[in-house]
Amino acid sequence: MTDKEQKLIFLSNDDGYTSPGLRVLIDALRPLGNIVAVAPDAPRSGYGCAISANTPVHYRLVSEEPGVTIYACTGTPMDCIKLARHTILRREPDLVVAGINHGDNSGVNVHYSGTMGIVIEGCLNRIPSIGFSYCSHRSDIDFTPCISYISRISRMVLEDGLPVHTCLNVNFPDAPAFRGIKICRQAMGAWVNEWERCPRERDPNYFWLAGEFRPYEPDNVETDYHALKNNFVAVTPTTVDVTAVNFLRDLQSRIG
Repeated sequence: MTDKEQKLIFLSNDDGYTSPGLRVLIDALRPLGNIVAVAPDAPRSGYGCAISANTPVHYRLVSEEPGVTIYACTGTPMDCIKLARHTILRREPDLVVAGINHGDNSGVNVHYSGTMGIVIEGCLNRIPSIGFSYCSHRSDIDFTPCISYISRISRMVLEDGLPVHTCLNVNFPDAPAFRGIKICRQAMGAWVNEWERCPRERDPNYFWLAGEFRPYEPDNVETDYHALKNNFVAVTPTTVDVTAVNFLRDLQSRIG
């Protein structure tokens, strides 16, 4: 296959360019095309769709080898894909992939996730886009069981595409083996007990972000929460159009 025929795959994450998850993603996707990765120069989890509106952003080449080029960027995950499309990439990628994130991006976490911020940006620009996350922050994660799923899902998207303005949010359970794939809807819920006090210099007003997610429907088998609790890989088709379509007509009748 010539370079012209090779697919172009853009990778990024919110854990930084040295993250083990990014390296696994590169190895899993390398057989599918040429890879250009632009990732933050340090961890930036929870940045969502944040952009660097008030400070300049810099990128640098980290490594280059046949089929794989990696850059580090001083900006947010969203900056990485925006800058790559503007400056680094010679053409639009055939696929945008983010991850493998260290941590759960299922349910409402999609709204906070820097990983999914990258995916949403790709999706807004009509590029097929996928986010992969592993539901653990442990430093010794064995990503081996994820590789076949990453290859299978990414190959499907490269070959068949996705509907316009629809992307995939894929979460792997924290388990030594997976029971298969479940196509799910996003679990609804809320984070509680979100702050832990950590006083410094006799000042009590310092806090660490913490908390736990409480689903509104913990036993609903249609949700990604339930799939992950039962050791399935949760695949959630996600749309960037957040219009409450079911409320349009009712709102019109109320406003008149």
